[in-house]
Amino acid sequence: MTEETATAERLTLRPPANRVSRRAMGYWAVWAAVGWVILVGGQAAFVFTSDDAPTWLVVTLTISCVLAPLHLLVMPQWRYRIHRWEVTGEAVYTQEGWLKQDWRIAPISRIQTVDIERDPVEQLFKLAKLTVTTASAAGPVKISGLDHADALALAAELTKTTQATPGDAT
Repeated sequence: MTEETATAERLTLRPPANRVSRRAMGYWAVWAAVGWVILVGGQAAFVFTSDDAPTWLVVTLTISCVLAPLHLLVMPQWRYRIHRWEVTGEAVYTQEGWLKQDWRIAPISRIQTVDIERDPVEQLFKLAKLTVTTASAAGPVKISGLDHADALALAAELTKTTQATPGDAT
């Protein structure tokens, strides 16, 4: 049995051990709220400035006003329970999503680059997104909602580990 075959047998799809930062719930809620404000604001502007607003638009505005707070309460907590990550000496494991869930395993030997991104809202919440680019057709593995300090430490650890791991990352 080759070393690559033995590694492949050890890499099994399983729930990763670590949760993202609790502050990620606030971050997700803020971005969802922005979307709801745009949607409900547009609907409300049309309904309240129209002399005879269509009934369907009044109904959709009412539905949006009910769904928005429910979504803002449920979605961040649900995502927090699902979003997980783990790094071992052999692989990066991720699990994300809330309606559509995605589980990924990226062997350390396949890692090509490790990047950290922070949009302005992530910076306010002291969060970061770690992107691990691999030689995979499925694309990069992303870990969103990490504490910024944890993302920096994880990037340094992955860089050190990948440099010490034999393989061609292709």
